[in-house]
Amino acid sequence: MSVVIRLSRTGKRGERKFRIVVKEKRSKRDGEAIETLGFFEKGKNGKKQINKERYKYWLSVGAKTSPTVSKILE
Repeated sequence: MSVVIRLSRTGKRGERKFRIVVKEKRSKRDGEAIETLGFFEKGKNGKKQINKERYKYWLSVGAKTSPTVSKILE
C-alpha cells in the first residue's frame, strides 16, 4: 500500500478550500482518507493549518507528499 499526503477538495462550488489528508495513492481525490492533518484555503489571505507532529510521523513511516502539498508547506 502506497500512502500519499495530498489535498482533498471541500466547501461550496467556487470556493477554493482543501483538506490536507493522508490517503492511499490510488484512491479518489475526494474519497475516504486515512487521516486529516489540516486545511488550506487558497486566495489572497491563504490560510493554512497543519498538525506538524502527525505530518512528521507520516513522513517517517514512508508517506510521500504530493508536489502541491510540498510547495504549500515550504
